[in-house]
Amino acid sequence: MLIGRIRRHAGRRLATVLGAAALVIGGVTVGNAAAAPVAALGGGSGIVVDNQLVCTITTIGHDNAGRLVGLTAAHCGNQGSTVVPEYLRDAGVVGHFAVVNHALDYAVIHFDRAKVHPINHVGNVTITHIGPPAGFPQVGCKEGRTTGHTCGVVWGDVLQTQETWTQACVIEGDSGAPMVVGTTLVAMVNAYFMFPCVGPELGTNIDLIMHDINIRNGVGAGFRPI
Repeated sequence: MLIGRIRRHAGRRLATVLGAAALVIGGVTVGNAAAAPVAALGGGSGIVVDNQLVCTITTIGHDNAGRLVGLTAAHCGNQGSTVVPEYLRDAGVVGHFAVVNHALDYAVIHFDRAKVHPINHVGNVTITHIGPPAGFPQVGCKEGRTTGHTCGVVWGDVLQTQETWTQACVIEGDSGAPMVVGTTLVAMVNAYFMFPCVGPELGTNIDLIMHDINIRNGVGAGFRPI
């Protein structure tokens, strides 16, 4: 059995439980970007990480220190990785990975507020607040830079690993995408099971991510979405 994942992430608990091999959900090679205009970014926006891989922002907002921050999947980069808007590469580097937790597969991005205009609506997903994990038979929807807006039934935490499984289609580049029920952010897209857009999507529950960020009490602590 295989768990399809985004780049460099072969060791999560679920992959170990299932005896899975890590695959890639992220790499897209891109060219150089130059600095310039302000980019409108939010949960569902595509980003270029380290001028190599394309992933998706989970959400954007402010932490308790007033910093402009966002989330994406940790396997998209490492501490200090640079972030460039995919749709506006002329904006250049607009942020960097300030916190990386590969165990939970999330990263906190510290954005340059002079270069980013934060928004809460991208494509067909609007994020108004953060909520607890979803469960069957709710329907979860995600907005990813590759497959856009897709929805599917929520299976819940199938193996009690604090990850939500849904039937939403995800493939390479959708890593980090927001999973919402209505306008409530409930999870982050991290992987798919067996085959993209056939096997279920897997994502770390957002309440677990927020709890870990708050315990660290660094960049991102006290996060609230735009």
